[in-house]
Amino acid sequence: MMRSFRILFTGVGRRVELVQAFRQAANCLNVKLKLYGADMAGTAPALAFCDYTRKVCGMRDVDYIPQLLRICKVDHIDLLIPTIDTDLLVLSRNEAEFDAIGTKVLISKSDKIAICRDKNYTADFFESCGLKAPRTVNDYQLYHDQYPCFIKPKDGSSSINAFKVEKESELKIYAEQVGDYIVQPFIEGTEYTVDIFCDYEGNPIFITPRIRSAVRAGEVLKTEIVMDKKIIEECRKLIDKFQPCGPMTVQLIRQNRTGDDYYIEINPRFGGGAPLSMKAGARSAEAILRMLLKEKVEYTDTVDDGLVYSRFDQSVCISEGDNIRQIKGIIFDLDDTLYSEKQYVKSGYKKIGEFLAREDAADKLWSHFMAGKSAIDEYLIEIGEVEKKDECVKIYREQIPEISLYDGVLEFVQDLKHRGIKVGIITDGRIEGQRAKLEALGLYEVMDDIIITDELGGVQFRKPCDISFRIMQNRWRIPYEQIVYVGDNPNKDFQACKQLGMQWIYFRNEDGLYSHSAMQEEVTTINDIRGKVL
Repeated sequence: MMRSFRILFTGVGRRVELVQAFRQAANCLNVKLKLYGADMAGTAPALAFCDYTRKVCGMRDVDYIPQLLRICKVDHIDLLIPTIDTDLLVLSRNEAEFDAIGTKVLISKSDKIAICRDKNYTADFFESCGLKAPRTVNDYQLYHDQYPCFIKPKDGSSSINAFKVEKESELKIYAEQVGDYIVQPFIEGTEYTVDIFCDYEGNPIFITPRIRSAVRAGEVLKTEIVMDKKIIEECRKLIDKFQPCGPMTVQLIRQNRTGDDYYIEINPRFGGGAPLSMKAGARSAEAILRMLLKEKVEYTDTVDDGLVYSRFDQSVCISEGDNIRQIKGIIFDLDDTLYSEKQYVKSGYKKIGEFLAREDAADKLWSHFMAGKSAIDEYLIEIGEVEKKDECVKIYREQIPEISLYDGVLEFVQDLKHRGIKVGIITDGRIEGQRAKLEALGLYEVMDDIIITDELGGVQFRKPCDISFRIMQNRWRIPYEQIVYVGDNPNKDFQACKQLGMQWIYFRNEDGLYSHSAMQEEVTTINDIRGKVL
C-alpha cells in the first residue's frame, strides 16, 4: 500500500527547488505526498509548485501560531518545515502545541535557535566548540581591530544591511544606518556553506561543504561541492554540541593567508542552496520521508565531489486575470469539466444494483457516497453480503457508463476545430475507467489528442505533474503561452500551467465533486468558457 504524507512549508517564498526536491524524493520512494505552502500574500512563486496554498498573517502577528495550528489540524499536516530565519524562534517555542495535534515541526530547540539569532552568541558558541570565529563588538567605538571590517545586524539574514567597511570614518555612518549591529574583522578568503542534515536526535546524516563561488543578496548563484575532510570534522564538533533537528546551514571563510577556517553564521533551516547538495547526493528530502516512514537513516558521505552548479531565475504566472491572449490550442480536463462525474458514479451504482437484484441499491449507495462514506462497503454490510465486494467493485470499474456531455460541449469543440484551434484532453484516473468514459462520450472521434496520465507510467504522472502538459505541447508545437487549460479542480489542475507559462480557465462547476470558489477568476458555464476563448 502506498504511504501518504502531508508537508507544510512556511515562508515558502522562492523555494521552488526545495519543493521540487521533495516531489522527486516522493517519486523515488513511491510515497504519495501532498505539499502545502503558507504565504502572506498568496503570490510567492513556490506556491505554484505546491499542491495547496494556505494564506497566513505575518509571523510577528499574535494570531500566526493559532492560524498555523488550525491549518495543520484541518489539513492533517504530518510535518511542518520552516524556511526563513524569522519563523524559527516562534515555532520552536510552540513545538509542543503542534505535536499535540499530530504535526511534527522539523526544528531545533529554542535555546539553540536563540544562539543563531544573535550573532554575539553565535561567535561565542563557535569558540565553545573549539572553532575559530571573528571577534565581535557591539559598539563601533570599541572596534580597534584591522580594516576592512564587517558590520551587520546581530539578528539579520540574507545579507540584508551587511556591509564591508574600508575605514573608520565609514564605520560610524554604517553603524547609524544598521541600528542593532555587530562589527567584526573582515576575513579575506574562500567562502563556504555547509549543508548539514541530522535526524530527530541530532545524529548527522549529511555534511556537505560547498564553495560559494558567486552570491547575490546572500543567496548562492554558483557553487562547487567540495567534500573537505577538515571542514567536515570541524562541523562534527559543532553538531555534537548543537544537536540540530533536521537541516542546518553553516557559513565559514577559509583565510587565504593562514588556511584557518573562521566560522561566521549558523542557520538551523534549509539554506537557499541546499537543493544543490541534494542533487549531488546529500538527499535530505528523501531522508525526511524515510524518517516519516519510521526508517533508520544512517550517515553517508557518498556525495559527488567537485560538482559545480549554476542557478538561474525563472518566472511563473500567479494570476491569469481577465484577458485571454490569442490561443492556438485548448486542453480540457474530463471529469466534471466536459460531463458530470456524478452521472458516472450513479451509473456504476445502478449496475451494482442490477447485479445484486435489489431495487434500493442505487439510491442507498448514492446516499452513503454523499455522506462521504465508502459506499460499497457500507451498503454490503447493511444487507449482509460483504463477500460480494470484489465483484461489485469490478462491476463499477469495468462498467460501460451511462453518461453524456454537458450541453454545448460538442458544438464548442467543433467550433474550435473549425477555427483551426487544436483541442485535447488531459485526465487523471484508472486507465480502463477513463477509456470507458471517453468511448461513451464519443470523445476519441472529436479530440485531436487525449492523454490519460496513468498511461504514462503510473499515478505519479497525475496532475499537478507537468509531464503530460509537456508532451501535449511537444505534439502540437504550439508555444505554451498560446495554450489554455480548462479544469474544475483548483487544488491540482492549474499548477503545471503556472509553471509552464500556459493560460488557464477555472470552471467552477457547481454540480462538480471537487470545484469550490477558490480563485479570483472563474466561469460557471460552458458558454462562459466560450465567451472567454472566442
